[in-house]
Amino acid sequence: MSLLRLCTFPKCLSGRILLERSVRRVPYADHCLTIRNNIERHISEPPWTSQRRHFSSLIPKKEDGKKRVWEQSQLLDVLKARIQQLQSDVIVDVQHAKVQFVKASKSGTGASSGNSPKNVSGERTEVPKAGQTSCKGGGQTGKGGGKDASASKSRWMEKLSQEKKTKTKKLKQNKTLKNQEHTVAAAKQESEELAELERKAEAKARELAEVEELERKLSQWAVSASPELVQDNSEARVYGDVQRSVRCYLEACVFCGDIDRAHHFLLSHHRMVSRRNLLNIGLYNIMMRVWAKKGSLNQIGRMFILVEEAGLKPNLGSYCATLECMGRTPDCSPHVINRVLRQMEEDGLPVDELFSHCVFRQDERDMVLRAIHTVQPDFQPSINTILQTCSSPLVKDFYTERADAKYPKMAFSLEELRERFSRQLSMEQASTITIHSVEAMKPVTSHMAKMRDLLAVQRLVWHKALVGALRESRMILSSGTQKAVKLSLYPYLCLLDEKDYVDIMIQSLSNLPPSGESLHILAKELGNRVHNKFCIRMKEHNQIVDKLSHIYNEYTELLAKDSKEFDVLPRERWWKLEAEHSSGPSLLGDETHWPHMVVVELGTYLVDLMVKHMKVNSDILNSAYDRKLIPVLYHMYTFRSNKQVGFIKPHPILTQMQQDAMDTTLTFDSYVMPMLCPPVPWTSAKFGAYLLTPTKMMRAVEGANQHEILLEKCQDADLHAVLDSLNQLGNTAWRINQPLLDIIISIFNDKGSEKLDVPPPNSEAPKIPRYNQQDSVTFTSAEKAHLKREVVNAKKKCSEMHSLRMDALYKLSIANHMRDEVFWFPHNMDFRGRTYPCPPYFNHLGSDVTRAVLVFAEGKPLGPGGLDWLKVHLVNLTGLKKRSSLAGRLEYANSIMDDILDSADNPLNGKKWWQNADEPWQTLACCMEIANAVRSPDPTHFISHFPVHQDGSCNGLQHYAALGRDVIGATSVNLIPCEVPQDVYSGVAQQVEEFRARDAEKGLKIAQVLEGFISRKVVKQTVMTVVYGVTRYGGRLQIEKRLKEIDDFPKEYVWDASHYLVHQVFSSLKEMFTGTREIQDWLTESARLIAKSGSTVEWVTPLGLPIIQPYHRSRTQMLKATIQYLSLQITHDSKERPDTVKQKNAFPPNFIHSLDSTHMMLTALYCYSAGLTFVSVHDCFWTHAITVDTMNKVCREQFVALHSQPILQELSNFLLKKYYTTALPINLSLSLSHVCKGCTNIHLLGSLLL
Repeated sequence: MSLLRLCTFPKCLSGRILLERSVRRVPYADHCLTIRNNIERHISEPPWTSQRRHFSSLIPKKEDGKKRVWEQSQLLDVLKARIQQLQSDVIVDVQHAKVQFVKASKSGTGASSGNSPKNVSGERTEVPKAGQTSCKGGGQTGKGGGKDASASKSRWMEKLSQEKKTKTKKLKQNKTLKNQEHTVAAAKQESEELAELERKAEAKARELAEVEELERKLSQWAVSASPELVQDNSEARVYGDVQRSVRCYLEACVFCGDIDRAHHFLLSHHRMVSRRNLLNIGLYNIMMRVWAKKGSLNQIGRMFILVEEAGLKPNLGSYCATLECMGRTPDCSPHVINRVLRQMEEDGLPVDELFSHCVFRQDERDMVLRAIHTVQPDFQPSINTILQTCSSPLVKDFYTERADAKYPKMAFSLEELRERFSRQLSMEQASTITIHSVEAMKPVTSHMAKMRDLLAVQRLVWHKALVGALRESRMILSSGTQKAVKLSLYPYLCLLDEKDYVDIMIQSLSNLPPSGESLHILAKELGNRVHNKFCIRMKEHNQIVDKLSHIYNEYTELLAKDSKEFDVLPRERWWKLEAEHSSGPSLLGDETHWPHMVVVELGTYLVDLMVKHMKVNSDILNSAYDRKLIPVLYHMYTFRSNKQVGFIKPHPILTQMQQDAMDTTLTFDSYVMPMLCPPVPWTSAKFGAYLLTPTKMMRAVEGANQHEILLEKCQDADLHAVLDSLNQLGNTAWRINQPLLDIIISIFNDKGSEKLDVPPPNSEAPKIPRYNQQDSVTFTSAEKAHLKREVVNAKKKCSEMHSLRMDALYKLSIANHMRDEVFWFPHNMDFRGRTYPCPPYFNHLGSDVTRAVLVFAEGKPLGPGGLDWLKVHLVNLTGLKKRSSLAGRLEYANSIMDDILDSADNPLNGKKWWQNADEPWQTLACCMEIANAVRSPDPTHFISHFPVHQDGSCNGLQHYAALGRDVIGATSVNLIPCEVPQDVYSGVAQQVEEFRARDAEKGLKIAQVLEGFISRKVVKQTVMTVVYGVTRYGGRLQIEKRLKEIDDFPKEYVWDASHYLVHQVFSSLKEMFTGTREIQDWLTESARLIAKSGSTVEWVTPLGLPIIQPYHRSRTQMLKATIQYLSLQITHDSKERPDTVKQKNAFPPNFIHSLDSTHMMLTALYCYSAGLTFVSVHDCFWTHAITVDTMNKVCREQFVALHSQPILQELSNFLLKKYYTTALPINLSLSLSHVCKGCTNIHLLGSLLL
């Protein structure tokens, strides 16, 4: 460190730097040791100014200055020795009246308390190893902690006495040389000064002794943190919201070119000891990269001084910036570069790791290599070409036995895939896309044309007004006299062009519902749009687009039908290509996701601009009104769940204009649309999916980062199976079922159909009652309450209809835009491992309408059994024949072939048989596919694109039955073959009916009322969700909703009937699934004990995916925005204690969800190696008709393989290892023999299943 600092500063400052080091230790010592006097150093100049000031202050020009420096130098070595003695035994971190002690670990790596800010900000202090002696006479470490205060005092008094003699002797010698003619009075004054100094030194010694006594008394409360908290010197660590806010602020300042603001902000935090704790090495590295770009080696040297003052250690990023700067400096001495490389070696940082761990931008990598080649011309970074494999035994065969693998190719040529990549890249670079609305198909009336023109003119006016307002507000913020340490929105308002911000605001105005939107939600949407566009601009600025294009064009050789065969997976191919093209910028950026508070604050500021500056003439629609400018948006307050919520509501004039115009276009963010090319394969938890749009592999609550930390700690190979399954799902190509889409659009543009799940237009909404205030005077209080309820219900209905209509409009418009395209859905997952398509509106996880218009882009012949599977699938979609065997369902399909063909030929004018199905639109699509197949010359050669579904039989209960080896439960959910498929919902309904009949005979009134109303549909949702943790309260609400849907059921008995039925359903399940309840109880109790101990529940899936439940006690954080104060409920703060209720209630369902996702991923991987097209909707698997049998076989094999693992025993061992301590002797062990009362051999279940 000292070598680098000395080599980067001018020689004339060398002496000053040494003095700077000696003087600056005093504030740090006071910070560590002072209890009563929390001394804080305030510096108003930059460090290089303070160097000159301290240097000149040491010249003994005045007696006062001489006295002050003399006192500092007298106490300096004593304090330094005491600091080192404390570091070697106990680290004392004192801030104001808070004292925290942390025992140094035996390995020599100290750790700070989990509540200390230093614990979050990175490495702070070097802690000597146990038994090591301190270098300034502090005594042998670990020896003096038990001595009393008097012994400590005498030891320190000896030290002070010796130091006093030495300093006095030197001072007298200097006095003799410089001041021989001093008078006796001066000598007397000098002795008085020495006496005063001695008194102060004695007071300091007593204070130090008190500290030592305090540390002895409090040693029993010392907390030892994990050693890696101090050892971890990585920039990739994720910090709290405050630290991330500081980092994001610096990055924003640097990106918009405001270097002075960023530098002054960092220095302001550094000078204040209380704020210095928020800084970590990564923040200093941000400024080092800036100075490296400018070739300013002196500035980097000064940053290293600040790093040392902060108690941090340089990491790879620090040395990378230094070498980059030296590479940009033509006349940099090789001797200096050698010193840096030697310093890296001393710090245990291999040079090769610079190129494997650091993230490079633009030409940074080339500059670092240039510097190294100056002293080591033959140096070449080592490239790791060895592919690691996942250690899970469940996927061992998948990765090792590839000789028989048939990895599928896509039905596209190399040129076609590359052309599609170019189109997708252009769309993402634009950030948004404008498409035609399906409402544009309606005939245009003169009034519609007038409203469209009027709206277009107004948007231009608003655009101009917002540009001017934004420009003015930025000027005000830039010249504001705010505190240097205060985070300002100014740099965030300079990241994009003014036009980009205004386009985002205009886009949000178009999407605003007539009933308005919560300020919090609207602000979050605006802030996220700015962040996404900034991330894309950042990647373009870092020059990764060309490199991405080059690698992707080579990657398409793996997928194209006209290229050679490969025996590698997409992830492996991309990883290899990236290693081969390692020069230039890194594809994986190191940008920090903005904290939720920053996103909301920025969005709130933009909303405030919209409310204040978007105006419209009051007579624009009716010339009878007086002309005046009125706001387009209003800020108001409303109540939701008894809480006052800020609301942004459009003026009725704007709503009327938008409804009458029926705008022909819709503008979406680019990530809303399906991809036009295969997604970038996930190669890590931070890279994959879209080309430029930032995407997280694991979704989480806004601001939660616990999952990111867990994923960072994982070995890369542990996540390979999870990444490969996501890639397999994302590589499935889709296209639109055009004939069916046209039928749906025609109904949508008519008046919709609630029966067919096509929402009607807003014109069909009920009129909101309007009452004259004068007439209401004559109403009674009951009548007024009734009228108020009517108004509330009408407004609620209108709002719901508008939401449903807009949702359908978005989905159908996107589908219509993609009608001639082939497209892909990139996938990611939630924190439990359940996978989801990234595009939010239009995907195969959607409603019956969206699933019906989607088919596979790749077609395959039906083969000998494909047509039969289409017919069975049709019957499954109707919801009929649930208890029939496959042969029975096929026979039924053949018997209604006339209805099937009539539905396909005359869907809207025929018998309309398909409209009575459970899934009417998917039923109609299947009817059309069957009709085309049977009318083809040879159905076995008919090319089918239609996906056939295989749905799980109450999948959660299947996992519970397998975990508990419960044969009776396994039989009811089809884990054991029977003559006819078992339906657990019908079984529960039948048992509940028996309970009801018994109670009715006893004269129970509600049991008698329910006669004839207990059906499979009434109990299905509760049975399905009880395994996922639904409570009796939630189950009652579900049953209540089903009973209200029955027209003949007396509404006055709904409440009592729902209470009665939920009790019977839970009793029935308890009898049918005995092992399930016991496992649930063990999981719930374990989570309760873990949460009560202050920890959140974690576990690892059988595929190695780490999972943590992010449920913490909520806290309120106030955002003081201009438009209003926002009170935000933060539920993800890991500093808060866990929410015990949520932790224990959520653990059983989340654990089963993780097993469900593991089984799906295993099925996806082995289907991919078999050459199948496979997608899933959680526990519902889709493939071509010809490959259904193969998929079913793989599904069963992987289910047996999964539950052949000792899942519960491994979970118990993990929980015991992680949470069991002598201080927390909780019982987390599980007696498997207790819960496995049925079949104790999973292979027996497996043999029956297969």
